[in-house]
Amino acid sequence: MTKFFFPDLGDTMFDGPTTLEPILAEHPFLKGMRKDHLALITGCASNVKWDAGTYLFKEGQDADQFYIIRQGTIAIEAFSPAHGPLVLQTVGEGDIMGWAWLVPPYRWHFDGHATDLVRAIAFDGKCLRTKCEKDHELGYELLKRFSEIMSQRLDVTRMQLLDLYDDMPTKGIRRK
Repeated sequence: MTKFFFPDLGDTMFDGPTTLEPILAEHPFLKGMRKDHLALITGCASNVKWDAGTYLFKEGQDADQFYIIRQGTIAIEAFSPAHGPLVLQTVGEGDIMGWAWLVPPYRWHFDGHATDLVRAIAFDGKCLRTKCEKDHELGYELLKRFSEIMSQRLDVTRMQLLDLYDDMPTKGIRRK
C-alpha cells in the first residue's frame, strides 16, 4: 500500500501545492478519474486529524462527510444494549470510510472512533452532492466507486456472520 501521509511534515501532512489534487489523483479510489471531476472533488476536500479515543461520528448523526484514511485506524462499532459497543470492522491507511453521505437520509449507521492518532482527507458530502446534481457523470462515477466499497463491506459482514453462527446448533440439516 502506498503511503499518503508525509511523516516529516508534522500536522500539515502536505507541503507542496496548496491543493490535495496530486495526492488524490494517486489514491486507488480516485485513480483514473477525469481531471475535471478530480478538480471538483478536490474542491470539497480538506485535511483532518483526530486523537485516539475521539468519536468521528455516532449512529443517527448527520453523515455529511467521507474520508480517505492516511494514517491510523478507525473502529466501526454497533451498540448492543446487552454487550455495549461491538467492533464490526476497522479501517486504516488507504481505506475509504463512509458512504452514508451519498444515500438519503444521510445518517451514519454505526459509530466510528479513532483507535490511535488518525490523519485523513475529509470530503464534504453536501458539497459533493451539489456538484453531482450539476454534473451527473461525476455522480455516476462516484456511485460506481462507492458501490464497490459497499459490496466489499457487505462481503466482510457476511463472512463475520458465517463465522459467528458456524458453531451454533441448528435444527435440521447441517452443511458439510
